[in-house]
Amino acid sequence: MHYYRYENAEVSCCYKYLMFSYNIIFWLAGTAFIAIGFWAWSEKGVLSDLTQVTRLHGFDPVWGVLVVGTVTFILGFAGCVGALRENICLLKFFAGVIGFIFFLELTAAVLAFVFQGQVREWISDFFLANVKAYREDIDLQNLIDSLQKLNHCWGAKDPNDWNLNVYFNCSESNPSREKCGVPFSCCISDPADTVVNTQCGYDVRASGTPSEWSNTIYVKGCMIALEEWLPRNLYIVAGVFIVISLLQMVGIFLARTLIGDIEKVKFNYY
Repeated sequence: MHYYRYENAEVSCCYKYLMFSYNIIFWLAGTAFIAIGFWAWSEKGVLSDLTQVTRLHGFDPVWGVLVVGTVTFILGFAGCVGALRENICLLKFFAGVIGFIFFLELTAAVLAFVFQGQVREWISDFFLANVKAYREDIDLQNLIDSLQKLNHCWGAKDPNDWNLNVYFNCSESNPSREKCGVPFSCCISDPADTVVNTQCGYDVRASGTPSEWSNTIYVKGCMIALEEWLPRNLYIVAGVFIVISLLQMVGIFLARTLIGDIEKVKFNYY
């Protein structure tokens, strides 16, 4: 006769619902990111003309939102359903992907520290490529404007980086009214101004030298501004990285603990 062992015959509700609560937040956040991404694309008309995705030469920030949203949604779904249904495959998938992302983060941090020069050049080239595509996408334009206004900088290394853009370059064949100018986000604004002057950068580079331009616009490159910002905010950056790492490790711990609990119950049952 076969006897069943019923001691500890149920999966711990504590770990089960902690795992569910942990993931429902990310599942909802992922859904929100995806919805925001598609809303942004619909506002730009991308959903009605998908060829716009391939025509953009710079970085579309919506891609970042959609990728983060999709990964978060999938992980949140796997964690929630895996916890509620006590599905070992989904829980292992969740723990494995979180662990892989954590490994990628550590690898990226080490490589960025070891190859600082190459990383600096890569970021500079990336920024210049997006300066070239400044007017091609409204989200990219707003992102660059925000970076320049917050960091009081313009371009990657110097003001003439904006010659790469067809609207701002100083060539004689350029018919644009913004010729030899810069975006308004490069201008030194007066705190007393209540209305943003979007034409403040017109013809700034048409005459004079960078030292003379410094009276009306920022002349510091954004790469230099970034290198100055990082040491000042090193503890904040480290704190954010530690918090993210702890959240990931908590997720892995909950998933692995729940998997062990489920396997133990199955062993006791059979």
